[in-house]
Amino acid sequence: MSDAKDLNAEHAQTAAQIEPDVGVEHVADVYARALFSAAQRAGQTAAIDGEFDALFSRVLDPFPRFEAVLASAMVSHEETVGAMDRVLGGRFAPLLVNFLKVVSKHGRLDCLRAIHRRWKVLLEQLHQRVRVQLTTAEPLPADLAARIRLALRAAVGGEPILETAVDPRLIGGAVLRLGDTVYDGSIADQLKRLRHQIFEKSVHEIQSRRNRFRQAAGN
Repeated sequence: MSDAKDLNAEHAQTAAQIEPDVGVEHVADVYARALFSAAQRAGQTAAIDGEFDALFSRVLDPFPRFEAVLASAMVSHEETVGAMDRVLGGRFAPLLVNFLKVVSKHGRLDCLRAIHRRWKVLLEQLHQRVRVQLTTAEPLPADLAARIRLALRAAVGGEPILETAVDPRLIGGAVLRLGDTVYDGSIADQLKRLRHQIFEKSVHEIQSRRNRFRQAAGN
């Protein structure tokens, strides 16, 4: 019961600060941090991580209609809690179930998958893991991916989680995304910058010629 009281106390404060037009990711971050804080205090971070994953793999993914019920604004909080007790009660950790009930109370179960994503980010930060997205024009050989991961480890100051993708439109080179920062080293981007520089130079030269012509005409 203390876990539920802690979560309710935290959300009574945070939910009041959340405006209806605030983005889903912001809302998800607030709730994920509350769950993360409660799990750390209870010494259940690893256990809740496994339970949270299992909630999707064992319940929500196989039974999307149940997820739709949880997220529906047409279903009352009391009905949602009853459904949770029937489906999740005794199968999942009370801390996680109580958290879901708190989220339901504030009508934000539609953000559950976003909350799970933010939870994963917080867990990665705890273990100094850094998610890095690398997009290349062609599939990356395993040995090259290993060397890149090793280089990134020193660069990011943590253990990189390297996610690779292929985009033939890059022509060559690579695009690296680290958090909200994008490092674009693709040939396509280089050509784009080059075209922009040539265009700017041409405009500057045309303007300079006009200025010289006007000065000569004035004299």
